[in-house]
Amino acid sequence: MSMKIMVVVASTRPGRLGPAIGEWFVRATAATAAELEVVIDVADLAEVGLPFLDEPEHPSTGVYVHAHTRAWSSRVDAADAFVFVTAEYNFAMPATLKNAFDFLSREWAWKPCLFVGYGNTSAGSRAVQMARGVAASMRMLSVGGDVYLRIADDVVDGEVVVDERRAGQARGALTQLVRAADVLRPLRERDGQIVAAAAGDVSELVVLQRACWVDEAIANRAFDLPALTETAAQVEVSLAEWQVWVIRSGGRLIASVRARRDGDAWLIGRLMVAPDYRHQGLGQQLLAHAEAHAPAGTATIALCTGVRSTGPQALYRQAGYSLTREGAPPGSVLLRKAATAGSVGNS
Repeated sequence: MSMKIMVVVASTRPGRLGPAIGEWFVRATAATAAELEVVIDVADLAEVGLPFLDEPEHPSTGVYVHAHTRAWSSRVDAADAFVFVTAEYNFAMPATLKNAFDFLSREWAWKPCLFVGYGNTSAGSRAVQMARGVAASMRMLSVGGDVYLRIADDVVDGEVVVDERRAGQARGALTQLVRAADVLRPLRERDGQIVAAAAGDVSELVVLQRACWVDEAIANRAFDLPALTETAAQVEVSLAEWQVWVIRSGGRLIASVRARRDGDAWLIGRLMVAPDYRHQGLGQQLLAHAEAHAPAGTATIALCTGVRSTGPQALYRQAGYSLTREGAPPGSVLLRKAATAGSVGNS
């Protein structure tokens, strides 16, 4: 199975050496990358063009209002591992690299990284030390084997001096990175990710429904809610009638949402987060994910909740929904909002 490695060129300063250092690393490791079936994606932050962090929601929610953030999220999410090519400015990494980190959260998690530092006296090692701490806090694994270039010794006329020993170091570092990425792949694919539900998830979905709808039943004084009374067989049938997505943590199913088309409307339902995982932004992530999968031709996005379900209603209103009882089942309210180009996917 092929693997995608993102080489991030951190510096955006005019006259920077970052692109040349990044190109050297890609050339030096080209044969190893081909042998290991690695696809290299070079992300030059000067070309990515992120502004200073301008998202109103916390990155952990996964709710991004700007196109540049969604594009950066998609690109980082697709990577299996990272090589950060960073200069050292005033004993630290460039602010542009910290800013690129800060835009996102889960997209970085459970992926290995290595660093190519460059500078003068310290060959960029202090910048790498700082960046490594940030990467670790975002659940990235630094595999070691980092490469350091001292500008006075290793760069002539803006190009890295050809040195087989250093090239061999780069190849070895890439090999370690790929091995670590392969080991971490199961965590990246399952833990904390929004994935389509499978038949094997039915029993856990039943348990999650029971746990999540008790509060709703009490608040709305209604104990015959379908989420509390459905059998496993009925939930299994719903997997064929709805698109259902789930999130797991440590192997446990902790959150879910479902959606389906009804004419020109996209209906979202059963948005649920285990009680001990609430207030971490998972509901917002799932809602945004379901909205993004609305098919072409969708005019409105709609969902229902209980008349007295103040928490869910607040979440939906914050996401731009307007409340109405017209067309809602007894004891419920209907919330709608117009579908936009940014919320309509290709499902």
